[in-house]
Amino acid sequence: MVQRIRDPLHDIVEFSTSELERILWKAMQTRPFQRLRRVKQLGFSDLVYPGASHSRFAHSVGVFHTARQLMEIIRLQLDERQSSKETTSLAAALVHDLGHGPFSHAFEEVGKRLKLKLANHEDMSDILIRDSEVTGVLNELGSGTASDTADIILKGGVKTVHHAVVSSQFDADRLDYMRRDRLMTGTQHSAIDFPWLMANLEIGSVPIGVDDVETGKIDTLVLGPKSVYAAEAFVLGLFQLYPTVYFHKTTRGAEKLFSELLVRAVELARMKNIKSTGLPKNHPLIKFALNPEDVDIALSLDDTVIWGALSLMCEGSDPLISEYACRLRDRKLFKCVDIRNIVSGKINPKSSNDLGIKYQVDVCCKAIDEKIDEWKAANEGAGPRVLKDEATRSPYKSIEISKGPLDRINIRTSEGLIDLKERSAVVAALQDFKLFRAYISFEDSLAKDAITKIVEGEIETCLKQKH
Repeated sequence: MVQRIRDPLHDIVEFSTSELERILWKAMQTRPFQRLRRVKQLGFSDLVYPGASHSRFAHSVGVFHTARQLMEIIRLQLDERQSSKETTSLAAALVHDLGHGPFSHAFEEVGKRLKLKLANHEDMSDILIRDSEVTGVLNELGSGTASDTADIILKGGVKTVHHAVVSSQFDADRLDYMRRDRLMTGTQHSAIDFPWLMANLEIGSVPIGVDDVETGKIDTLVLGPKSVYAAEAFVLGLFQLYPTVYFHKTTRGAEKLFSELLVRAVELARMKNIKSTGLPKNHPLIKFALNPEDVDIALSLDDTVIWGALSLMCEGSDPLISEYACRLRDRKLFKCVDIRNIVSGKINPKSSNDLGIKYQVDVCCKAIDEKIDEWKAANEGAGPRVLKDEATRSPYKSIEISKGPLDRINIRTSEGLIDLKERSAVVAALQDFKLFRAYISFEDSLAKDAITKIVEGEIETCLKQKH
């Protein structure tokens, strides 16, 4: 029987009665995949954009649907029937996010700090695809399908054009989440001309080699010459989503509180001081803290488990636990001091792209960072009084830093295939987006005054050195 899902972005996503789509539909019914209904795609973004409550389940279905559209183009242009490479790539598109934990990337930050392997979504996805209920379902497509699917997600094995559909700078993942996140947040920029991009998508051969010695050619997705402006809009659209949605100060501020809260809860559980967290011993979060290598326990964690725990943690006796849990529950977040924005406004008021001036901004931010660390070391109490946030986002990976020809956006010209950055002056001119912020409690006037004094003092020093 044909199965259908009604999706706000793609309208009707249909799963046919073919063996592949029947089995992928079956994979969606497994516990690991159904858990994605309870993991929001954008974490805390709905604190800013109330409509952004869409799940990784919906996104995963959308990525599969988009990958299938790309595969149809590949099959037609290569004049081939459905291959095993296409099968595993479509499976990879569907299950690529299987391992995301609660609040996704914020949970991964906790994992990095505490060295929790299963908090890394790539490690968790790999385990679930290779050794879980999902494995048996995928292997109904052929022995080893699950392992091959996991390899594609890990970017292993011999690269083909089918890999580019799953992982590249123009892949099904980006083509879905860009449009989906724009739709669900309600932001009116970052639109892309998806129909035109698809209409101009072709297959081209690019050289591969070792140490500048060509060893052969490989097929990859390329865009025709009429789609240069649409490709520019694609790169710009994705880039704009970072400062406005993914790096929004309120979203990042909530993530910082979440990270500190979970780190503290795990540390207290490991110190046998569970009672002070306000959580019972059998709570999934406590069980995970004590058994972080247990996949079944990790599968019990999702956004709803954390939201449900906050009211209990508000009653915890540990000061940080109770304060941060209540702040997240009631959206009483720390105040953001956008340090890099302040520094740039003073040192680079005209937003010059002069590398010397940009370097001065970097140097000043680094000096402020060091002074804040000194202040924190001397003034921290039961918990951190200042939460720092630093990040950098590159608009486009150049030939030098991309993972190879499959990872680039190639444009077909009369001179052959050219990387988009070499063809587009707009893309070539884009600079990295950097942020450096501090988050402070509204009530902590001493910390606020200290940070203000540090920022103003270092800016004054940097301006003197500039002149």
